[in-house]
Amino acid sequence: MCFLAASAPSSLNRRLRTWLPALLLVSAPFAAPGAGARAVQYVGSVQLTLAVDQTTGSANGQEVSLPYAPRNVGGRVMVPLRETAELLAQPVTLVGGQWQLGRLNVDPASGQLWVSGAPQDPANLTTFGGVVYVSARLLAEGLGANFTADGSGRVLTITALRSGGNPLAPQARFSTDKGVYAPGERVIYTEYPFDPDGADITARRWTGKQDAFFQPGTYTVTLQVTNARGTVSEPFSRTIRVEGPPMDTPLSYALRYAAPGDAFPDPQITAYPALTAQPVPSENYPLLFSDSPEAPSRSGVLYRDTVLGRARLLAYHLNALGRPARLYVLARNVDTRPVEVRTERLGETAPTRIEGQLGQVTLLEYFASSARQTLTLAPGDLAAVYASPTLSVGSGVNVLQDVLTTGRVELTFVMLEDGLPPTLPVLQSLPELPLDGRHQRGTFPGAVRALRVNLTRLPARLVIGDGQLDPALTGVDRLTGQPMRLLGNYGLLYDLEVTGAAGTAVALSPRGGLYRGAMNIMDGPLNQTIKLPRTGNAIQPNQPVLLWRPQSDRLKIDFIPASGSNLPISLVFYPSQPGAGYGGAAKTYQP
Repeated sequence: MCFLAASAPSSLNRRLRTWLPALLLVSAPFAAPGAGARAVQYVGSVQLTLAVDQTTGSANGQEVSLPYAPRNVGGRVMVPLRETAELLAQPVTLVGGQWQLGRLNVDPASGQLWVSGAPQDPANLTTFGGVVYVSARLLAEGLGANFTADGSGRVLTITALRSGGNPLAPQARFSTDKGVYAPGERVIYTEYPFDPDGADITARRWTGKQDAFFQPGTYTVTLQVTNARGTVSEPFSRTIRVEGPPMDTPLSYALRYAAPGDAFPDPQITAYPALTAQPVPSENYPLLFSDSPEAPSRSGVLYRDTVLGRARLLAYHLNALGRPARLYVLARNVDTRPVEVRTERLGETAPTRIEGQLGQVTLLEYFASSARQTLTLAPGDLAAVYASPTLSVGSGVNVLQDVLTTGRVELTFVMLEDGLPPTLPVLQSLPELPLDGRHQRGTFPGAVRALRVNLTRLPARLVIGDGQLDPALTGVDRLTGQPMRLLGNYGLLYDLEVTGAAGTAVALSPRGGLYRGAMNIMDGPLNQTIKLPRTGNAIQPNQPVLLWRPQSDRLKIDFIPASGSNLPISLVFYPSQPGAGYGGAAKTYQP
């Protein structure tokens, strides 16, 4: 048949309306114009209708788009090979520089092509702008598909059986609870992938998946799965349409559905009124803080002081010695009688080169710590109450430790190159390393700051660590006698009690930059440590992270600023959101 070069636009419209539908369609997502062809899944045939010089067409009644339009070349309708194959749900493989599609082999470099090994007219193959085109009729022959064209020769239809696929590949499958949603309505996904031989599904890769869609439109969600043998499934897609009156905004949706540790958008935080916290008396014991020099370049004493009773120790250091090293906290009994040194709580991160991990993992370990260890020291005896793993060059350590002594004990923070033992002779020979001029060290009275807050209006925020509304700890460097101001209050435990908390949602917003940490929540009988954020990267200022939805009127929060993160932070208190949309009920099913 000779294809003509012209046709009225109404010819395509009539052709798209009158094609015969194929067998049952499982899912037919479409690509937005310019987005490229997109694979679809069928249980029967794929019937693809295209027109010369047009990038839109239909596949089993669903609009589809090609990035490159079919062309009429010398009386042949030519279609882009890979993109058309993708719309037909047919795999294209590249072997030895040749593309293979069914029984069709194409060698773009030589301009040759074959069907079942038989050479074909090279005029059936061409290239436009680096895109390989083949004759639509020959492509159909290579697939064993039906090919028809209308009287004008400009509108063509290829009806092909779906590919048999790889019989060893797993199958991706999922459904949604409905096909049409309101903006901000929760989407419930039910996954049911399987493997033909019963192998475990070990990985899932989603594209386009969201818990809720807030703008009207049509969205494609795709799942691919991998089995225990490493075989990847074909993509499986469904479309979701979003229309009608909004059910939730991103903020109200998060306050209703977000899990503790999840981030959500709220750019209005600084406009909320600031709460005034009432300080109350609390147990007063010192914080020994060692962070200067933060990256010592030689073995030496980082900090030293004498304690009696309870104390909190915090050290944050990087190994810049040029060789492996370890951080120690050494306890020496300077009393005239035997002394016990008990570790009541300990959190550490070491070794790592990721600064954000240092503080977050240390806090999670600290809040989870329960085992108590005791060292008994005779007068003058020395022992390590903490010893880090070996630190490679450039890696760091963060340790947070609560100790209780029954007598006077000298505590010394030292960095020792590998091979130097933490003995008394070595300790006495070490130099006291100077401050680095950028970080702090010292002893700071008041390692616990007890605050009480009464919620009377919402939303509202409580600022922590800004140095003004929440002042910095002041102390002294015992090695030099120099006064110190602990910017950021790292190591300070905020004992915060909030009344009027029932019916609220509490979130953390960093206001000084990226933040990764943890916080402990006590809500009636519930005691829970929250990882901030729950997954992914550090929290950003306009992306607060949900902490908790209190059930009781009195909420207790233990917060220690995370080493390696930025302050200040704001605790933001919102009115919680009641269920909406379905007679006041929220969607809670999560398979």
